[in-house]
Amino acid sequence: MISTIADLKGRLQQALIAAFGHDYAHTDPILVAASNPKFGDYQANVAMSLAKPLGQAPRAIATQIVQVLDVSDLCEPPEIAGPGFINLKLKTSYLESQLARIQTDPRLGVTPVQSPLRIIVDYPSPNIAKEMHVGHLRPAVIGECFARILEFLGHDVLKISHVGDWGTPFGMLIAHLDSAYPEALDNPDTVNLADLSTFYREAKQRFDTDEAFQAAARQAVVQLQSGDATTLRAWELVCALSKRSYRVIYDLLAIATDIMDRGESFYNPFLAETVAALDDAGLLVEDAGAKCVFVDGFTNKEGKPLPLIVQKTDGGYNYATTDLAAIRYRITTDKARRIVYTTDAGQTNHFIQVFQVAQRAGWVPEGVELVHAPFGLVLDQNGKKFKTRSGDTVPLRELLDEAIAHARQDLETRLTAESRQESEEFIAHVAQVVGIGAVKYADLSQNRTSNYIFNYDKMLALQGNTAPYMLYAYVRVRGISRKGNIDFEQLGANAAIQLQDETELALAKHILQLDEILEQVSQDLYPNRLCQYLFELSQKFNQFYDRCPVLQAEEPVRTSRLVLCDVTARTLKLGLSLLGIPVLDRM
Repeated sequence: MISTIADLKGRLQQALIAAFGHDYAHTDPILVAASNPKFGDYQANVAMSLAKPLGQAPRAIATQIVQVLDVSDLCEPPEIAGPGFINLKLKTSYLESQLARIQTDPRLGVTPVQSPLRIIVDYPSPNIAKEMHVGHLRPAVIGECFARILEFLGHDVLKISHVGDWGTPFGMLIAHLDSAYPEALDNPDTVNLADLSTFYREAKQRFDTDEAFQAAARQAVVQLQSGDATTLRAWELVCALSKRSYRVIYDLLAIATDIMDRGESFYNPFLAETVAALDDAGLLVEDAGAKCVFVDGFTNKEGKPLPLIVQKTDGGYNYATTDLAAIRYRITTDKARRIVYTTDAGQTNHFIQVFQVAQRAGWVPEGVELVHAPFGLVLDQNGKKFKTRSGDTVPLRELLDEAIAHARQDLETRLTAESRQESEEFIAHVAQVVGIGAVKYADLSQNRTSNYIFNYDKMLALQGNTAPYMLYAYVRVRGISRKGNIDFEQLGANAAIQLQDETELALAKHILQLDEILEQVSQDLYPNRLCQYLFELSQKFNQFYDRCPVLQAEEPVRTSRLVLCDVTARTLKLGLSLLGIPVLDRM
């Protein structure tokens, strides 16, 4: 099913051809959703942009477009406002027919893309030699949302976690494993290393206070890089234990099970040839003993060109080298046409430089897009970087457990006030869905590039743009089903839709914008647009529900309103699932 906005754009482009000739076949009609209902539902602003090339007044141009514009099956007669705005108001009959079409469609009218791409989404990419902390929340949640939306739209999505699994921190862990748990290398199952956070902290404390241990850790790095068999076995064990540990957190956050761990170690064999390829491309320059590429637009404090180092003076490589090797592999071997990197905004310059070097080297063919989708910081109540009282980074597992505990406390308080008795299984399940959902939604509902303050009370509020507010709107529909003993699937595909009240019309129009929103998010990668859509959907549903009787209405209005409730609930369920949040039948 073609989206409303795509249909209108196509018809406006045909009108432009009819009015001004084929030279204007690819002119953007500049069609946007109207900011105020009094201007209709959509507004085309193309007349203003054509004033200069056509040498005519915008209003005269708009008049010529409207005279040949055929939208009579979709819209009321178009109106020209102001200097030349073309206002379009959808017909009630069109809205009714569109709702009827999506009523039994599991995709709710969202058609897969015609030309799917192989897209790599790079997330959440933790350093597995360290405990996952609050800084890993945003890449995990945002990246997962990207992957779900792109996959739903029909793209071939390869989910890759570019984990840090090489380098100095591993020397520390290997040395600690060797001295504190020597038997683990031969019998890993006999040693309980489930509490990896304790293991990490023990190793870090020894490294910070014990010079002999520091030396052992550095020696372990040397042995690891030289391929020592025993050290490699210890490294593999640490990696396996770490991955098992953060998989528990991934499961809490509903991170895809098919995400591929492809660590820095994976690209090690390609680093030398990557540097050689830069040399072959004439980009490599030796500077102070290091091999570098000078990047356009970057200077140091003295105003001198700033180099991107790809091989250090000691012959070692760095993050830039690994990222360049990854780009080459992802384009040539993975055949990616779009690569999305989900990292914090502090890495923006790094990716600008890396992307530029890859493009100058000729590694990025036409039609391949490299995208950095940066995000801001999670802050505490004082607007400072989120830390524990002792100044340490907040472990992610503790943050999520605390969210569940807060949600459980709120639920138990409400159950007591309502004199409701619920099973422990019900309470535990609702607390987890609401707690984790609240954290994820609070993150995704922010403008991705902004910092935001982490506040349990705010994100768990039953009012406002929060997960509980969305979940309650869904529960409300399920409540109608229980109260009226309604099986929505049995309403029938031919149930007549009758939109009479203005709240019904507003709700229907909003539902039919889902495909537009998802297409927009897939392009600009701002999940908060989907969150805002769902928030407004919940608001419009609640306004409709408060004003229009459903179960008490006479037929055929009753069935029509039941269909509207059902489509609303399914839209909420689909939208929340794309955010990685499940729904609840009861709360």
